[in-house]
Amino acid sequence: MKPFIHENFLLGNKTAEKLYHKYSEHQPIIDFHCHLSPEMIAKDHQFANLTRAWLEGDHYKWRAMRSNGINEKFCTGNASDIEKFQKWAETVPATAGNPLYHWTHLELLRYFNINELLSSSTATSIYERASGLLQTKEFSTRSIIRKMKAEVVCTTDDPADNLEHHLILKDTFEIKVLPTFRPDNVIKTEDPEKFKAYLIRLELVYGIEIRNYDTLIEALDKRHGFFHEMGCRLSDHGLDRFYFSSFTTQEIDSIFKKLLKGEIISSEEAEKYKTAVMLELCRLNNKRGWTQQFHVGALRNSNSRMFRQMGPDTGWDSIGAVQDPLKISKFLSELDNNEQLTKTIIYNLNPADNEMMITMAGNFNDGLSAMKVQYGAAWWFLDQKNGMEKHLKDLASFGLLRRFIGMVTDSRSFLSYPRHEYFRRVVCNFIGEEVEKGLIPDEEEILKPIIEGISYRNAKEYFGF
Repeated sequence: MKPFIHENFLLGNKTAEKLYHKYSEHQPIIDFHCHLSPEMIAKDHQFANLTRAWLEGDHYKWRAMRSNGINEKFCTGNASDIEKFQKWAETVPATAGNPLYHWTHLELLRYFNINELLSSSTATSIYERASGLLQTKEFSTRSIIRKMKAEVVCTTDDPADNLEHHLILKDTFEIKVLPTFRPDNVIKTEDPEKFKAYLIRLELVYGIEIRNYDTLIEALDKRHGFFHEMGCRLSDHGLDRFYFSSFTTQEIDSIFKKLLKGEIISSEEAEKYKTAVMLELCRLNNKRGWTQQFHVGALRNSNSRMFRQMGPDTGWDSIGAVQDPLKISKFLSELDNNEQLTKTIIYNLNPADNEMMITMAGNFNDGLSAMKVQYGAAWWFLDQKNGMEKHLKDLASFGLLRRFIGMVTDSRSFLSYPRHEYFRRVVCNFIGEEVEKGLIPDEEEILKPIIEGISYRNAKEYFGF
């Protein structure tokens, strides 16, 4: 019987097969947005077993297990590693039709050369074989990154991080592992105590007391400069939405002083403060020639009871409401009017926003560089075959598919790199179908740059890596 994952998996016609195997399959990976641990890479961490490598921190799998009726102790609780894996294996057959089913079997094959379907009956055998390999030097974190032909890895880092692990990696690892500036904590004003605690953390690395709004911006500028010295060329902003409200300097200073006192500010004041800080951060990005990324549209921590128990990033988030195009337009226009809009990538989580986001990005492309402002890859809940296909169709219809910079893992797992293969196969199948329908010419001079560009070259050129 034909194995589930085979050489032409997801490739539905001969053109798609040719595009993938000739132009995409062997391209290196530029992973310009992920949540891998730089400490684990610096220490060349060795995972004790498949559960530790595969299930720890993976809220995609936890959500599926909970939906399958698995008790929390087997997700984030105190069950043994083998018990947790067995419960995941029990869940996998129920994920058929979900991207987790594809990712699971791609990862088993690409890392461990295991082409069996994971289920309760195969769990023990697969666990023992994969865990045995993980304990060899060929499966340390650095070896895994090499194995997947990653050329650049951009982690996600807070301005208050000292980047000590990136410093080690600069001199000890041949693959670039670069920090990304993620200053989300400086606009999280909803909990005054947490906000003040974060400012204290920022003060410690800044070296000076943050006593007013101007000092805050000075601190962020100093950290931004330090990140630049460490090779950082990207910022990332995980927002529920774009903010915009008119404000005066005096208003912002007054609002910030309230925050310093631990006072709760009004929603109107929060909108003004967040607008002001985000504009300043974008000006810093422009000043140093960085690319800025906006991930918008997630409704985070929806289950308040579980959030109180477990904290963020544990699987209690969902797709949020559609974005306000007027606020996006005003925010980007404010920067563009003063020639302070740097290269920008916008990712959205609600597929209803696709067309609006693509056309909005097109408003700010001024010919200075190809797709200076562009629509980012299908993200999070949209990071699956249907979501990717809609993304590609919409981008082809309203933008320039040829200039699309491609995929990111957006993952905390070192075993997630086959997601790039998954994406590339979906792209080649999409283009292949268009060619077979006669909608795109079957000409190498057209198809080769599209596939090679989306797979690898566009990102390399866009970021200057």
